Order: sequence, then C-alpha cells, then structure tokens
Amino acid sequence: MFGRFMPREGKFFDLFIAHAEQIVAGGSELSALMSAVGDSMERAEAIAQRIDTIESRADDITHETVALLHRTFITPLDRESIHQLITSMDDILDMIQDVAESMVLYDIRSVTSEARQLADICQICCDHVRSVVALLHDMENAPAILKLCQEIDSLESEADRVMRSALSALFRNEPDVRQILKLKAIYELLETITDRCEDVANIVEGIVLENS
Repeated sequence: MFGRFMPREGKFFDLFIAHAEQIVAGGSELSALMSAVGDSMERAEAIAQRIDTIESRADDITHETVALLHRTFITPLDRESIHQLITSMDDILDMIQDVAESMVLYDIRSVTSEARQLADICQICCDHVRSVVALLHDMENAPAILKLCQEIDSLESEADRVMRSALSALFRNEPDVRQILKLKAIYELLETITDRCEDVANIVEGIVLENS
C-alpha cells in the first residue's frame, strides 16, 4: 500500500560513478605519495591529508547510497548486490587511506621501485573500477564489462607477483630489521588494494551474469 508513494528506482548508478571518481582520485594521490616520499615529508603529509578528504567524501556517498536503498521500493539491481557493491568500493578507499596513514606513521623516508610499481598497478585497477561502474547502467555493455573485470583480475595477479618478488628482495638485501617490517607492511597493504578492486570486479561479474 505504501510502496506506491516511495521512489521507484533512485539514482544508484550516479552514486556508483560518483564514488568511483573518488576511488580514481585516491589512486592518483597514492601514486603521487610514492613519488613524494624521500622528496619532502611535508608534501607526503599533505597528500595523506588529501587522501583522508577523498575517503571522507566517498564515505558520504556510501551512506547516501545505503540511505537511498532503504527509501527505494523498486531498485534497478538486487538490493544485496547494491549494498555489496557500494561497500566493496568503499573498502578500496579504506585501504588506500591505510597505506597513506602507515607511510606517515612509520616515518618512511624512501620507497623501493617495487612499492612504486605496486602503487601504479593500484592506480590502474582504480581506473578500471571506474570504467566498469560507468558501464553498469546498461546490460548491453556486458561484454565490455566482463573484459574489464578480467583485466582487474589479471592486475591483481600481477600485483601478487610483484609483492612476492619485492618481499624476496627485501629479506635478501635489507639489513635494517625495522625497515624490513615497515616495507613489508606497505607492500602487503598495497597488494590488498588490488584484492579489494578484484572484489568489486567479482561482484560486478555476478550482477552482469544475473541481469544479462
């Protein structure tokens, strides 16, 4: 009886895209952070603060999406899928924020080429997440969406390989135990960002297979 007075759909796809834009911004700042370390701690701290702001904006979008979900009678996708997708997207930025906070907290003054490589892979993954989400409004885009999801999976596998190689080199060549512990934590956090992007890809794949 009351359902006819409720919004029938809501602008869920607009909110997904708005959140994905924050993910891309976070990924870009993460790469900038890796370049800033060793150059200027003040600049690195400023970038970390910008990442905090980006993460806060994304949180607001997540809360708006969940609130809209509760107000909407008929949704364009399964309710659980909408909730899973927006929260998984939010997890990506949470991990980016964790990396930035850890870099500052651990007072890391230099990073390895492997750390920068991992950050670059993360940025590409973030770009792919935005591309996937931008296509999701139309199931005619299913082939392109699935191709992008497969590319995210491949990028996650590449990040895993880079991390293993980085850890091997770290344990062989770094004499400072404290530096080993710090960089090991950063490598693992960076690789986890790609895991979270893969989570989004898996959710989107499920949505596409159910609706196309």
